[in-house]
Amino acid sequence: MIQKIKKIANLISNMGMRYLFFRIFYTIKTKLGWQKKAFPIQPEKTEYITLASWRNNVPPFFFYGKEIPNLAKQKEEALKETFEDIQKGIFTFFNKTKIKLGKDYNWLVNPSTGYRYNSNKHWSEIQDLSKEAGDIKYVWEKARFSFIYDIIRYDFHFEEDQSEFVFKEIEDFIENNPINQGPNYKCSQEISLRVMNWTFALYYYKDSSNLTDSLFQKIMHAIYWQLHHVYHNIHFSRITVRNNHAITETLMLYLSAKLFPFMPNVKKWSNQGKKWFEQEIAYQIYEDGTFLQFSMNYHRVAVQLLTWGIQLAKLNNEKFSEVVYNRAQKSLDFLDACMDPISGQLPNYGSNDGALFFKLTSDDYRVYRSQLDDLRAILYGYTYYHSKSAFWYGIQPIQKTAKPIPEISSFDKSGYYIFQDNNVKTFIRCGAYKDRPFQSDNLHLDIWANGINYLRDSGSYKYNTSKEEVGYFNGCEGHNTVSISKTDQMVKGGRFIWYYWVKKAKAILQKETHTYNFEGTIHAFKQLGDNIQHTRKVQKQQGENNWKITDIIQNKGNYTMYQYWHVHPEYKHDVEIITTDENNQPITPLIEEKWFSGYYGVKEKSIRLTFASEKNVFNTTIRIKQ
Repeated sequence: MIQKIKKIANLISNMGMRYLFFRIFYTIKTKLGWQKKAFPIQPEKTEYITLASWRNNVPPFFFYGKEIPNLAKQKEEALKETFEDIQKGIFTFFNKTKIKLGKDYNWLVNPSTGYRYNSNKHWSEIQDLSKEAGDIKYVWEKARFSFIYDIIRYDFHFEEDQSEFVFKEIEDFIENNPINQGPNYKCSQEISLRVMNWTFALYYYKDSSNLTDSLFQKIMHAIYWQLHHVYHNIHFSRITVRNNHAITETLMLYLSAKLFPFMPNVKKWSNQGKKWFEQEIAYQIYEDGTFLQFSMNYHRVAVQLLTWGIQLAKLNNEKFSEVVYNRAQKSLDFLDACMDPISGQLPNYGSNDGALFFKLTSDDYRVYRSQLDDLRAILYGYTYYHSKSAFWYGIQPIQKTAKPIPEISSFDKSGYYIFQDNNVKTFIRCGAYKDRPFQSDNLHLDIWANGINYLRDSGSYKYNTSKEEVGYFNGCEGHNTVSISKTDQMVKGGRFIWYYWVKKAKAILQKETHTYNFEGTIHAFKQLGDNIQHTRKVQKQQGENNWKITDIIQNKGNYTMYQYWHVHPEYKHDVEIITTDENNQPITPLIEEKWFSGYYGVKEKSIRLTFASEKNVFNTTIRIKQ
């Protein structure tokens, strides 16, 4: 009981009273059925504008119809294969896994478990975490309609009209997902993305004969009530979630009056949305360009949303506050520094849910170049990586040579430290939390050489899976760091909650003549004792693929310390790791078959070396043979 009280007190201290009171009040409102009044079902249909009027006075967008200026048509085999899969009812989930849904897919069925949700239930009665139903993201994935980018790109490059298919998918969703009912109205971010993606299709197919007035009215009715839902539920994201969800939803509200100025209430929603969007960007993207979710994947989500927002504001002769443009540029600085220059990938660091909302190339999901280039093109009119996706945003960028990645980069607000030695990257995380952590992975170390991620982060796999798998992928066990007594640096709570956040961390990275030197310390493992500190020192000689790492644990008592190294199995013979204790006595590692998840929902076999010692120091040498 005492431990439970301590955890509750710690949660309140971390999250704040505003969060606590909002959660309590929100739960009460839901249980009393108040949400059903605020979010009505079967609302009366209203005609906001005729299809002819909309076509004759279409609001500003990236493009108008099928003409994408200066974008050369390229018949890529990969795009054709993806399109043919979609035609057969095979969809790519989380930008990686192919799942056969069939041509008559039921939008309410979870394809990973077969569980069918009830579309007669109000969304407030739907549980988004259920062992029986499984991971609700599998239901949401197709319903966000990101797959239409593959269809539209196929239509453009292969010059085969697909408007009938796209509009049939949209109409089928509307008919089988009554407004404010069922699982696909549970998440306001999913709703926002669906509206954005439908809008993209409406503009591309605006002149299609398959877009009839009756269908147009049906779509407008659904869009209005989805916007209504987002506005009236916005504080859930802004107070209890406070991450990329809030950025997506506030942006959608800002865009509501730009894309649908003929609808009621949107001017108010847009003015509020703009103010909130600016606040979220200022809060969530720190001054040095790092992101409060401590996730490369979610930072890219913010980059794509910034691209939409900044460009559509420009097309409407509006501007955001200066902080939005500043944080956009700082984000590029940070992500460019983290990117492997050979593969275009970033470390598989932080929560990775497979999100790539607006897929405008056939690049692998893990390659970030085009999305960074799109934002660069919007901001400055040029790109680095010969990306063609910026043309879809109405930009004809010039090509510039990418700036070289700095030899050393320190991002102290979140605690990322990188040294780039030609094509060899060393990436280290050492940071304190002022915002909610998502993984217990401090002092994790990633090593890349010539495009290969030799020592890597295990990923995050799934949000709704077994306790053991959540613990492995989110905790110390799944990262290249040190654990005490096989515990995490913080204590895992339910869902996305951690107790006893790491609140103290300091680090320094510098280059001295021909040596890169890092030293970082965190105060952690509070559940085991007060003032336990983990210090990690990393040294690398310039031009050599050798790393010397010293891990020191202070005040650990009699607990055993464990050091984990996750090695890419295809290159296991190229990695040599030797560890000794503080008396220079060699430690024999336990070599185990473990797991790696480079994509959401995908689990592959991997290799982990675990060194254990009763002492307080690990002295480690890592060598990459090339």
